[in-house]
Amino acid sequence: QVRLVESGGGSVQAGGSLRLSCTASGRTPSFNTMAWFRQAPGKERDFVAAISWTGGRILYADSVKGRFTISRNNAENTNYLQMNALKPEDTALYYCALDKSNRVITTLHTYDFWGQGTQATVSS
Repeated sequence: QVRLVESGGGSVQAGGSLRLSCTASGRTPSFNTMAWFRQAPGKERDFVAAISWTGGRILYADSVKGRFTISRNNAENTNYLQMNALKPEDTALYYCALDKSNRVITTLHTYDFWGQGTQATVSS
């Protein structure tokens, strides 16, 4: 089994920054894809960003392009989501996800393991 633990959420004002981290433990498969999704109250869980094992392929949701950056450190089984120029509409519970394959896709249901989420709140 794989366990994902997110950290780094918090409360900031619009225009501020947060850096989320997600560390995988347990029987973590090699050559996996790691991603971030987010869910605002009363809304569906939406794709934010994903990164392949080597980092050679990265996808972002249009709403975060140019403001968020995903990266990873495979030696530490950790990936990061640097969030800059935050807006109130970025307020959500952010979930880390892992796909055992090396596909880099946006579809929620293809991801095999999920964290419990970390809250990011952006005030205007």
